[in-house]
Amino acid sequence: MRSLAVAVMLCALLPLFHAGCWFEQAKPGMRQCLYDKDGTLHDIGSRWRTSDCMNCYCQANGDMQCCQAYSEPTRFPDDCMMEFDQKACKYNVFKKTDRSTSCPIYGGKGK
Repeated sequence: MRSLAVAVMLCALLPLFHAGCWFEQAKPGMRQCLYDKDGTLHDIGSRWRTSDCMNCYCQANGDMQCCQAYSEPTRFPDDCMMEFDQKACKYNVFKKTDRSTSCPIYGGKGK
């Protein structure tokens, strides 16, 4: 019974881990922040957007915080579809039959 309760609790928390922010402590002796995914170094106090659409900040003590730069649509009309624009770091939602016609978004997650 205990494992069932833990499983239910973990399933409830899963959406919280899908999006949002993460934090990384500075490694001893580092004078810059290292974004591991692309190997780039960033100066203390700097802010940047990564190639995978995260907004990051290198804090004064060298700790790094990154947050998702976009929200993901979760509710929109059935005759529409979504597509991620990597350059703009955003989802576009449009009619399945006409990509030039935008659709309303009723709900989203992230950012």
